[in-house]
Amino acid sequence: MEPFVFFGGKGGVGKTTVSSSYALKCARDGHDTLVVSTDPAHSVGDVFDQSFGDEATPVDGVKNLWAMQIDPDDEVTRHLNELRQQLSEQVSTAMVSEINRQLEMAHGTPGAYEAALFDRFVEVMRNAEPYDHVVFDTSPTGSTLRLLGLPELLEDWIDRLMQKRKVSIDLFEKAAVGNNEPRRVMEGDPVLAQLQERKSFFEFAGETLRSDAAFFLVFNPDELSLNETARAISDLEASDLSVRGLIANKLTPAPDDDETGRGAQYLRDRIATESKRLTRVREEFAPELVATIETRTAEVKGDLLAAVADEIEIDTTVDPPSAVEQ
Repeated sequence: MEPFVFFGGKGGVGKTTVSSSYALKCARDGHDTLVVSTDPAHSVGDVFDQSFGDEATPVDGVKNLWAMQIDPDDEVTRHLNELRQQLSEQVSTAMVSEINRQLEMAHGTPGAYEAALFDRFVEVMRNAEPYDHVVFDTSPTGSTLRLLGLPELLEDWIDRLMQKRKVSIDLFEKAAVGNNEPRRVMEGDPVLAQLQERKSFFEFAGETLRSDAAFFLVFNPDELSLNETARAISDLEASDLSVRGLIANKLTPAPDDDETGRGAQYLRDRIATESKRLTRVREEFAPELVATIETRTAEVKGDLLAAVADEIEIDTTVDPPSAVEQ
């Protein structure tokens, strides 16, 4: 199994439960494991009855397991502050106030969360040396797909920016010196240096996601969840990111054979409907169904989390990373 494992899916399908369970499974098999949650609606802290923040913290009572809760709002603020600092060092004083105004406007724009979280994801992957596995509990599918699709898009965009910057420098120098031989300042240009750094960042991210990451989608046995899962599989494959497996969560438990009455009949009818949907998944969806997890009557934590971990048939052995920076 690759060192980085992502669990995605429609909001509310149980990604936090599944990702935490798999992380626990890895830890119990002796692998140093970090579980990272970016979904503010369902915290890993609720699963482990422990508060987690932006730094990796050992999970109480579980050997080999650490957890981290990334707050999207905090990441957007941090991301924009870093941009403000970088830009302020490269423009005139007169432009600083305009930069600040534009960045404040950018805080709430579509894509701000994705860009900030993407940087944080990659930062975690670049500094993953202490861990055998890093398990990501991601936001709902739409946001995750936009996030994972950034490297390919932004690598090309930065290439174009770098080319435009080089042309701009060349024209400026020629205009400044007239017929004299222009000085070559591209090597020391701070803007080009920043663009090159970002290009390397996105190249690393793209290679890591393609070579060192495994993607699993969690779904519930209802039509909306299945339809979104089908779209997610197609969209991920379009970004050259194949889905390794599917996990059916919150399945209806069967009544005892001797149970009768309205409640028992409802459960049996519900199970029959879910069985048809699981058959559709097995016959029509390319990724393998690697786990079928029944719903629990209580919150999944403690012993229940361990029980769910036993139901997830995903290998925990670790393949050495090929793209992680040393």
